[in-house]
Amino acid sequence: MPIGGKVVPMAQIGRHRRLLQLLAGLWLYGATMALMVKAGLGLDPWDVFHEGLTKVTGLSFGTIVAIVGAVALLAWIPLRQRPGIGTVLNIIVIAISVDATLAILPDPASDAIELKCAMALAGILGNGLAGALYVGAGLGTGPRDGLWVGLVARTGASVRLVRTILELSVFTIGLCLGGTANIATVVYALAIGPIVQALLPRTTVPEGVPMPQPLRPLMIQRATARV
Repeated sequence: MPIGGKVVPMAQIGRHRRLLQLLAGLWLYGATMALMVKAGLGLDPWDVFHEGLTKVTGLSFGTIVAIVGAVALLAWIPLRQRPGIGTVLNIIVIAISVDATLAILPDPASDAIELKCAMALAGILGNGLAGALYVGAGLGTGPRDGLWVGLVARTGASVRLVRTILELSVFTIGLCLGGTANIATVVYALAIGPIVQALLPRTTVPEGVPMPQPLRPLMIQRATARV
């Protein structure tokens, strides 16, 4: 395909597509997390779980996030998941995106409930799209997303079912440990699975599109077989 007067191999275009989709999804993921933070109506279930563990252990929030991420990666072994470049970029890009978005988003007025609800809803919907984009790129997931991708691939259950069960499980455990939640947390737990299931088939890059070397994670076509 000619681009700028040069003929670019289709394989190179395919690699660029995967990388661009991965980066776009990760940046959107961080931005939508920031939206939920600014809305002030509750964070996602995993952060309720993280908060609960901080209260039980006395460790910092960041330390708990790192430990849970490491444990989740160990759980990839029986699920036959492999990390990829997306696993590394997940940590870097999302952190930058969250901070950048929080820096430019204004705080809504305390009584602006309609605006807060709109921000929370946009955060949940956008987060679902972001997850579908970066998982669909096929270059490796974050530690926690790798759990549901692996479970779907191994069990043959739907993304909607596995993701919802996982989100509700960590949400419930987090509450029992003393984590705090709000209405957006509940909506997120119930809605994120169906949203990702609806979008993932449309964002999954076909298996024939080349991946960058040398990191070639497991493709997720099996994970989308029942969506």
